[in-house]
Amino acid sequence: MARLEFEKIQPTVGNSFRLYHATDEESCRVYWHHHPEYEIVYIPAGKGRRQIGRHLSRYEDGELVFIGPNIPHLNFAYGQSSDFEEFVIQLREDFLGKEFLKNVEMESIQLLFEKSKRGLAFGMDTKRKVGEKIQQMPTQTGFERMMTLLWVLQEMALAVDVELLHSEANSPDVPPKETERLRRIYSFVETHFQTDINPNEVAETVNLSLPAFCRYFKKMTHQTFTEFVNDYRINHARVMLLQNINVAEVAYECGFNNLSHFNRTFRKLTHQSPGEYRRQFSTALYPLS
Repeated sequence: MARLEFEKIQPTVGNSFRLYHATDEESCRVYWHHHPEYEIVYIPAGKGRRQIGRHLSRYEDGELVFIGPNIPHLNFAYGQSSDFEEFVIQLREDFLGKEFLKNVEMESIQLLFEKSKRGLAFGMDTKRKVGEKIQQMPTQTGFERMMTLLWVLQEMALAVDVELLHSEANSPDVPPKETERLRRIYSFVETHFQTDINPNEVAETVNLSLPAFCRYFKKMTHQTFTEFVNDYRINHARVMLLQNINVAEVAYECGFNNLSHFNRTFRKLTHQSPGEYRRQFSTALYPLS
């Protein structure tokens, strides 16, 4: 088995969770990885390899699984025998607030989250009903997408055609120290991204020298720390650009002291200017009649 890797996840622009739709297996690099988020994977058709924690099997006629946090798993593009298509939803347990799942109306969904720590695979009936809804999500507005996600979670919670992939909660074979160290790094960036971040200060928070920190971060995330910070800032800028805020103010609020630098970085990461991005996204949400 390849080395276990940590995957960093940021919510989709305008959402409290991440949703992506892939139609090219090369866009989902095959690797053995884990992350602290819960994950729903829906594959409309085809067959392939399912490797989740210690569970190894094959799926037929598509796939629908719900994977709990930090369970190592192999990307589902591996072993696909037909045209590839995949929908993935990644979310934290507190994506709607720390107390949300404690509401009595959420009791069945709270139990679903707990069961997912053992890995869940669903049968054809649930796969069909839930899959139809998930396929609508990429074109929905943020509010519609949230309502659909809650419907999906409730359907999965009530499903009877579900298989537990492990007899007990799967214990991830990644040292908790490494997950906690990355959490501390991400938390530092989240708190300080609007300022000039000194990598030495970040290294000190995880008790590493600067050279050791740079090597560690690149090994764990496949990015340099500077690339990660720029990604984080630009993702934040994407959200702000959908509001009535001028580009210069967005740049400043996202930690760029130079507008030209912001424009260059934005274009490098999105292949669009900030203005082009704003116009395209606005047109997608509110098409011209």
